[in-house]
Amino acid sequence: MKPLRIIGNAMRLIWHDVSMSVRYALNVPYRLHAELIQSPSRPRRTYVFIHGIGNTLRAWDEVVAHLPADSRVISVDLLGFGDSPKPYRAVYSARMQARSIARTLLSFPGVQRPILVGHSLGALVAVELGRKYPFLFKHIVMCSPPLYIPEGTNMTGRLSRDRLLRSLYRAVRKHPGQMEKLSPFAVRVGLTNKSFTLTHETVGAYIASLESSIVNQSALSDIPKLKLPVTVMYGTLDPLVVGANIQRLAKDTPSVTVHKVIAGHEVVGRYARRVGEVIGAL
Repeated sequence: MKPLRIIGNAMRLIWHDVSMSVRYALNVPYRLHAELIQSPSRPRRTYVFIHGIGNTLRAWDEVVAHLPADSRVISVDLLGFGDSPKPYRAVYSARMQARSIARTLLSFPGVQRPILVGHSLGALVAVELGRKYPFLFKHIVMCSPPLYIPEGTNMTGRLSRDRLLRSLYRAVRKHPGQMEKLSPFAVRVGLTNKSFTLTHETVGAYIASLESSIVNQSALSDIPKLKLPVTVMYGTLDPLVVGANIQRLAKDTPSVTVHKVIAGHEVVGRYARRVGEVIGAL
């Protein structure tokens, strides 16, 4: 009887994995939690805000406060964060996030060619949206984009910033429990945005997003192919951004404009005010 019991348990596990895969496939792309933050009767332009890894749509509150009153503002919680679904075993790639945002925006009637504004991970998702759906959007604004040279590329110097940052992300991936414990401290001392929340519910999405969307990315090669203008903003004190990659991208791509701010990674304070000024003039 014991072999039969083992076979039966194995079959139940297989059936569980298959059923989870089917459920996952039927729910793709996901409808995300999004809020209409500002909705004038006659909007002059529409913005769609996409937050960074570990944050929520509340990360954009300071920027929204600096926008003109006639701006329509939609802010989205990425898959795995905030009040959006947190599917088990999902592939948290930029492609998956982009498809889910596109589906979500269908629930907001009358949105015509909004300006995409993404921070960090959200900036990479904005690039994917522009690549997949170029005629749906007017402009892409990337704040603090972690644009790294693809692995396998011949990089000058053994200690390139790209290689060091990837090593850092992989180290973080191996110790999710420590990240969860340190997240409240990081918020208190201002290392992250006030909306940054890492719990047992979101740590899986955080780690998966690091691997799928940031470490393994193709944004640097995708941006020059976009049919949309791109504005890049980053802080000169940001340890997670490789400024040389951004400057090289702007030099080689006429559709890319760059604005530097004396700031760190998070869009707060002076940085938030400057982002509001730049996107308000687009």
